Amino acid sequence: MAFFGRNFATGLLVGCVVAVGVGVAAFAYERYDTRTLKRTERRGAVHCGVNTGLPGFSAKDAQGNWSGFDVDFCRAIAAAVFDDPKKVVFVPLDAKERFDELGKRKIDVLARNSTWTMSRETEYYLHFAGVSYYDGQGFMVPRANNKTSALELDGSKVCVQTDTTTELNLGDYFRANNMKYEVKKYPSLDEMFKAYEGGQCDVMTADVSQLYALRLKLGRPNDNEILADVISKEPLSPVVRQKDDDWLLIVKWTLFAMINAEELGIDSKNIGEAMKSTKPDVKRFVGTEGEYGEWLGLNKDWAARIIRHVGNYGEVYERNVGTGSPLGIPRGLNQLWNSGGILYAPPIR
Repeated sequence: MAFFGRNFATGLLVGCVVAVGVGVAAFAYERYDTRTLKRTERRGAVHCGVNTGLPGFSAKDAQGNWSGFDVDFCRAIAAAVFDDPKKVVFVPLDAKERFDELGKRKIDVLARNSTWTMSRETEYYLHFAGVSYYDGQGFMVPRANNKTSALELDGSKVCVQTDTTTELNLGDYFRANNMKYEVKKYPSLDEMFKAYEGGQCDVMTADVSQLYALRLKLGRPNDNEILADVISKEPLSPVVRQKDDDWLLIVKWTLFAMINAEELGIDSKNIGEAMKSTKPDVKRFVGTEGEYGEWLGLNKDWAARIIRHVGNYGEVYERNVGTGSPLGIPRGLNQLWNSGGILYAPPIR
C-alpha cells in the first residue's frame, strides 16, 4: 500500500510504502527541480530561442515584431506562466549554436524547428518536449528543369545547410538510390537560399515547411516547385535541458493543452463559454475541476490562459502556415488523430 503527498514549497514528492508482512519503509525523493520556473518568474519573461528568420515559423518585421508558429508557442508558455503572452524575449539562433546556447542557459526553451533525434538528446543532454509539427525533408527545383520526382535528380548540384539532419539525410537518400550528386554546403539557411536563388545549384533541400517559407522569398515563387517526395521523418519539437523536469512539464503540457483544446472544440473565441461548461473534460481543462495547474506549479486556469491569449493548435497552425496563410501548407499529418492526421495529446485528467 502506498501513500503519496507533495511538499509544494520544496518541490518534493514524499510518501511511505507499507509492505504487508515485511514492515514499513519510509522514503522521500526529489520530484522535480523548480529552479528554472522560479528563475523565469523572477526575470519576468520567458527567454525563447527561435529561428533567425523563417516566414511562417519565426520572423521579425521592420518594426521588430515577431510572428510565426514557433513564436506563438513561446507566447503560449508565457500565457500559461504569466497570463501575459507578451512576456517573452525572443533570441534568434542559427542551427549551429541553438543547442549550445540552450545548454548554457542563455534561453529557457528552444522553439526553433528542431528535429527530435536520439543523438541530440544524448549528446547535448536535452529533452524534446513533444512533437509540435510533423515534417519531412523534401526538394525544391526550378520548374524550368522539368523534374517531377526526386529520383530524377541524379547528377544534380544540391544546396544544403551544414550541421543539420538534412545534410545526413541527403547523403543517405542518394546512396540508397545509387544516384550521384554534387553537394553545396552552406553554414546558414540564408546563405543556402542565396546560393539557390543565384543559380549555384539545381536543387535546394530542407524540411518541406522550410521550403514553403523560402519559396515565398524568391523573386518569382511560382517558377519553383516543391517535389512531392518526402525522404525522411522530421518530428519538430520544442527543447529543454535535461534535469529541468519542472520546466519540461510546463513546456510539454503547454503543447498538449493546445492540441487538446482543438479536440475539445475550445478556441480563443469560445473560451469564455468553456469556463462555464459542465462537461467533465472541459472543466478539467479550464481549471474549474481538479488541481492540475497546481501540480505544474501554475494557476488553475493555466490552460485557459493559453487559449484565451494565443489560441488552440488549429488556430495557430492556420494563421501562420495553413492554407489561409501565405505559405498555404495543408495540415496533412498535422491534423488531429480523429480527422485523418496523427496529432495526438495525452488527456488532462
